[in-house]
Amino acid sequence: MRMKMIRTLTALFTLTAFTVLAHATPERWKNEGWRNTDFANKSIEFSEVLSGGPPRDGIPSIDAPKFIGLAEEKTLSDTEPVIGLEINGDARAYPLRILTWHEIVNDDVGGVPVAVTYCPLCNSSIVFERKVNDKLLDFGTTGKLRNSDMVMYDRQTESWWQQFIGMGIVGEMNGVELKSVPSRLESFANFKARYPDGKVLVPNNPNFRDYGRNPYFNYDSSARPFLYQGPMPEGIEPMVRVIAFKVDGTQKAVAMPLLAEKKELDVDGVKLTWSAGQNSALDDTAIAKGRDVGNVVVQKEGKDIVYDVTFAFVINAFHPGIDIVK
Repeated sequence: MRMKMIRTLTALFTLTAFTVLAHATPERWKNEGWRNTDFANKSIEFSEVLSGGPPRDGIPSIDAPKFIGLAEEKTLSDTEPVIGLEINGDARAYPLRILTWHEIVNDDVGGVPVAVTYCPLCNSSIVFERKVNDKLLDFGTTGKLRNSDMVMYDRQTESWWQQFIGMGIVGEMNGVELKSVPSRLESFANFKARYPDGKVLVPNNPNFRDYGRNPYFNYDSSARPFLYQGPMPEGIEPMVRVIAFKVDGTQKAVAMPLLAEKKELDVDGVKLTWSAGQNSALDDTAIAKGRDVGNVVVQKEGKDIVYDVTFAFVINAFHPGIDIVK
């Protein structure tokens, strides 16, 4: 039954992808409400952009986030994944049970305006500063995908941004790179141990979505990603988790199975460690029952650096030819 469901979903997503591919034009998008986006200023091929299904803001960002103390939180299990973020002593946890349904949280943490983002199809969780060239931006979802990765937009210029690389790809902000902020994709238990006085994001309306349910049932065990038309990586299955990070500006990638086996690795002075105890958000229908994929910490000289736990196909799509350590 499970495999039949996967095959059916894959067929539907593939059909949708090819249908939308034929109509990926600025004229069509302008009629969908993107009249203020400068489509003449771009760094991508429009044919690479697919509809993810929902319209603009159909997956609504959280723009007025609500937090509670850790002791007040009664719905999260200790092994559920959260994005743990600390800036200037302000520590906050953003559960994937919420971000799965909203994908972007526009927040201000420790006096720094940030966008906390999560793309389920890429399992990509990245935090960006929202201030660019003295302009404060807030972000929403376009409903578009490129290489199966969320295309965001900012409401100030209506430029389009690629979430995985934090880069403007269409519009006034084309070519502008957002500054990434170190964060951890970790279990709720690990976050609580690190920041016992921290806060945790809760839904503004608990009944708005079925929080805690994974709508991408068994996705990270599928043979190939949804809504992806690019080449697959060589020598590694496309849906294998990979830790992506940079060393002195050079992109690096390490396969999660290798790190889970070794428990600790050193890559050009960057220390990666793995420990058990974090559910996959993309496995079981209930995130709290997802299989254990473990926690990853990435540090240089004892300090956290920016990293992402994504899939091998994503690394290959945005950094073709990169040698994944496996």
